[in-house]
Amino acid sequence: MIEEEKVEPQKNWFQEHAQKLIALLFWILLIAGYQWYANVNHLSPLQVVQRLLDFMTNGFWGVLIYVILYAVRPLILFPATFLSVAAGFVFGPFLGVLYTIIASNISSTIAYFVGHFFGEGMLKDDGSDNLVQRYARRMRENSFETVMIMRFIFLPYDAVSYLAGFLRIKYLPFILATALGSIPGTMAFIGFGASIETFDGALPKLNPVTLGFSFAIFILSIAFSRVFKKREIQTSEVSETSEVL
Repeated sequence: MIEEEKVEPQKNWFQEHAQKLIALLFWILLIAGYQWYANVNHLSPLQVVQRLLDFMTNGFWGVLIYVILYAVRPLILFPATFLSVAAGFVFGPFLGVLYTIIASNISSTIAYFVGHFFGEGMLKDDGSDNLVQRYARRMRENSFETVMIMRFIFLPYDAVSYLAGFLRIKYLPFILATALGSIPGTMAFIGFGASIETFDGALPKLNPVTLGFSFAIFILSIAFSRVFKKREIQTSEVSETSEVL
C-alpha cells in the first residue's frame, strides 16, 4: 500500500503571525506602562531621569541600574540623550563614556533583534528599482559605512537599530559600525553632562571648558560623517560600474 502524504492544514494569517502579535502586544503594554507611570506622577522624561539620579549615585548598584535601564530603554522608547547626559553628570567624563558605550551596544543589539524578528519575511529584495528597495539594497551592500554615517550624524539612535534589524543586514558590520560610530556622539553628550556643575531642576551651572570640549566633539562627528559619506558614494559607484561591465 502506498501511504498517503499528510497534508498539513493551511494556517490563517493570525496563526502564522501569532508570535509576532504576542511580542507586539507585550511591547505595547511595556510602553503603555511607562507612559502610565510618567503621566500618573506628572513626570517628563527629564524628571524621570532626575528620579533615577538618586539610584545611579549608589556605587556599584547605581552603575548596574544605569546599564540595565539603558539596555532596555529602546523597548519603552525612552530617549537615549537624557540618560547619556545623566551619566556624564553622575559618573564623570571617563567612566560615563565607558559605561554608556557598554550599555548602548547592548541596547542596540536588543533593538536590532527586535527589528529582525518583526521584519522576517518583509522587504525581500525582489529586484525592483523603487526607492524603498534601492535604499534597502544600499544598506545591505554597504552596511558598515551606512550605519556609521547614521551614527555620526545623530539620526534617532533606536530607529537606526530597528531599521537595520528590520532590513536584516548582517549583525557584525552593524554592531561594529555602531560601536565605533557612537563614540563621538557618546563623548559629546557625556561631556555635556559632565560640564554640569550643579543641577537642581532649574537652569544648570555649566563648566565652560568641558562644555567646549563637548561641542568640539559634536562638530568632529559631523565632519567624520562627511568623510564616510564620500567613501560610501565612491563604493556605490564602483559597485554599479562593475555590474554594468
